[in-house]
Amino acid sequence: MKRLFCTIAVVASTLSALAQGGTNSPYSQYGMGIMADQGNGFSRGMNGVGLGFHDGNQVNYLNPASYASMDSLTFVFDVGMSGQLTNFEENGKRINAKNADFEYAVAGFRAFKHLGMSFGIIPFTNVGYNYANTNDVNDANKTTYTNTYTGSGGLHQMFLGMGWEPFKGFALGVNGSYLWGQYNRSIVNSYSDAYVNTLSKYYTAKVNNYKVDFGAQFTFRLSKKNSMTLGLVYGLGHQIGADPECKVISRNSQTSVADTASYVVENGLELPHTFGAGLLLNFDKRIKIGADYTLQQWSKVGFPEYVVKGNQPTYVLNSDYYKDRHKVNIGGEYCKNPTSRKFFDRMRFRAGASYTTPYLNINGKEGPKEISVSAGFGIPIMNGWNARSILNISGQWVNTQTPGMLKENTFRVNVGITFNERWFMKWKVD
Repeated sequence: MKRLFCTIAVVASTLSALAQGGTNSPYSQYGMGIMADQGNGFSRGMNGVGLGFHDGNQVNYLNPASYASMDSLTFVFDVGMSGQLTNFEENGKRINAKNADFEYAVAGFRAFKHLGMSFGIIPFTNVGYNYANTNDVNDANKTTYTNTYTGSGGLHQMFLGMGWEPFKGFALGVNGSYLWGQYNRSIVNSYSDAYVNTLSKYYTAKVNNYKVDFGAQFTFRLSKKNSMTLGLVYGLGHQIGADPECKVISRNSQTSVADTASYVVENGLELPHTFGAGLLLNFDKRIKIGADYTLQQWSKVGFPEYVVKGNQPTYVLNSDYYKDRHKVNIGGEYCKNPTSRKFFDRMRFRAGASYTTPYLNINGKEGPKEISVSAGFGIPIMNGWNARSILNISGQWVNTQTPGMLKENTFRVNVGITFNERWFMKWKVD
């Protein structure tokens, strides 16, 4: 029990680390930000495949029904981090940016027969960017103006979940999450002529609400050693109680007098309904091949926008801001012999790919699509008292672009460590 409380303390201590943004993308200035990759170490090697995955030695929070397969003798603790280098390209100009992020900390264990539990902290969205553009005013004094765009923040989940297997081959699960975080965005206006008035906008929103996700898994025996699992998930869509605010500050450059107007949209943020289905083929626990499809119904959700109609500024929900987000993942894992005592026989080799459609429109145009591929390893940590822990390392390439706009190429390295301890084993001494 002391170890359990220590693990909870470690998970809680990551709150401040997770509060840091995990992106440099200017695309994160739209909507709730960049949707985070919620997979953990083993699934990222397969590029996010996991809806049909269940393993007694891994925590798979992508589908809470998988908790029912947790080993009855072990306690699993998994932490992960990533580092990335992104190349931005627009109008023939290129620039690189890099950042690192501590991403998740999760744990899982068998609570009762046929009932597994998990808890942890995972990301939901990321906001982080800082750039500026300068243009001519086209006056006789050759005045230029500069708009500086900055943003930070994101949303995170602290979850508690359980998975129950009422009968062999069928499992149900649920994750209940506390969803929290905030975003801060600004567009600061300045002129080369010190006597020209400026107009700046500041957007903020703070979230403290809940999120609920349900899952199911059906496992069918194809033969004595081979099986197929169908995984289904559903995420509840609902308003999340946030009141987004927009402050518009007009400053007289000669007198330094500022006029501030504030606009608020009550209950202006909402989560979409989410549906997912995945299929996993398991050949003698040596080869696993899976495919997932996820639909987020963002088109049924609005987002607040600042607009000026007939010299009358307003901050209102735009029902055409979002569009449905579709994501397809395929991936697999190979392990020569997961129960062998030989190091290389227990190595896990993984690879995967995915395609994601945009979930928002930008200035009336479809937002960026995303294509990514990944490959990775599961390296067994073997010593005199533990042969079940795994070091998961993967590399991922992500291409994000939309015609006529910014193009991003990101190379990301994901590192996760799965500690697998036999806390619940009863030792017998003769």
